[in-house]
Amino acid sequence: MGVTCVSQMPVAEGKSVQQTVELLTRKLEMLGAEKQGTFCVDCETYHTAASALGSQGQAGKLMYVMHNSEYPLSCFALFENGPWLIADTNFDVLMVKLKGFFQSAKASKIENQGSCYQYCDFLVKVGTVTTGPSARGISVEVEYGPCVVASDCWSLLLKFLQSFLGNHTPGAPAVFGNRHDAVYGPADTMVQYMELFSKIRKQQQVPVAGIR
Repeated sequence: MGVTCVSQMPVAEGKSVQQTVELLTRKLEMLGAEKQGTFCVDCETYHTAASALGSQGQAGKLMYVMHNSEYPLSCFALFENGPWLIADTNFDVLMVKLKGFFQSAKASKIENQGSCYQYCDFLVKVGTVTTGPSARGISVEVEYGPCVVASDCWSLLLKFLQSFLGNHTPGAPAVFGNRHDAVYGPADTMVQYMELFSKIRKQQQVPVAGIR
């Protein structure tokens, strides 16, 4: 993989989420991008079990267990502000065994599904973020394949994003600053999705435990 930027696209005025997604994919096709299939990213939230917090009354950290169809044999576990780990898919089974320490937040699963498009050296994924049956937002993931160091290709990524998203071009992801000269990896993309999902949840002004 190369270097990836994940951002949220606002819903077009007077349009629905699905209609905005269709506008974006048509724009890609007009640029000459070719559809390469579909993708899916999902996330389930776990909170620290009361029995694991002890009698000190300290606040527990939320952990996000995530999957990405681009990495079908991997499972990602991330805490806000770190740390994170990459495990195999049996990690989901382990979480069941760890229910004394981490418990799944009720109806917390959030999914992002959509289509992939190849445009020259860029792979673009436009997805619909859903909780249960409801569409909550739109994601745009752009990967520049030939480079693995974010600081070496952000200006090029930005120019492509400007040509595609116009006034809605995002700033550099926070993870780019944290790993300025480091080799970019899959977990860096998942951190961006974790931040995107958290942002969308907050926009809905619904407690995590009540989201579906």
